[in-house]
Amino acid sequence: METEKNTLDIVKAAAAAAMSRRAQDGVILDLRELDGFTDFFAIFSGVSDIQVEGISQAVLEELETKWEQRPWHQEGERKADWILLDYVDFVVHVFLAERRAYYNLERLWAEAGRIDLPELTMPSHQEIWEKEIDPDGALVFGEHEEDTPEA
Repeated sequence: METEKNTLDIVKAAAAAAMSRRAQDGVILDLRELDGFTDFFAIFSGVSDIQVEGISQAVLEELETKWEQRPWHQEGERKADWILLDYVDFVVHVFLAERRAYYNLERLWAEAGRIDLPELTMPSHQEIWEKEIDPDGALVFGEHEEDTPEA
């Protein structure tokens, strides 16, 4: 039981690392009851191949430095539309959104339970930037009051 809890903690750490790189649509599937080849899938999306690589790098760095975990097997680094990090007890999938929709692992493993992703807090340097450097949001790209047409 302690090993399962530790594995789940590691998977949640991987999820937190992925989300820190703005991974989208993150989900952890619990496969333990399905007698699968692994206990968990952690699935994330990125909007570009560069982001997919960045997400997978964040996961690799987090798990190696803080959990002493290295993947048993890796796939997809060159094309970066789907990077798979196999840690034996869990597998991390990082997809481009279109590739994820095509393979639809959540549908294939629909019977698996879902585990809530860890709540992430904004890094303190980001909070300082927002509060002190840009308190009115003027440096944020997008529509501003002066950009909107008058009614």
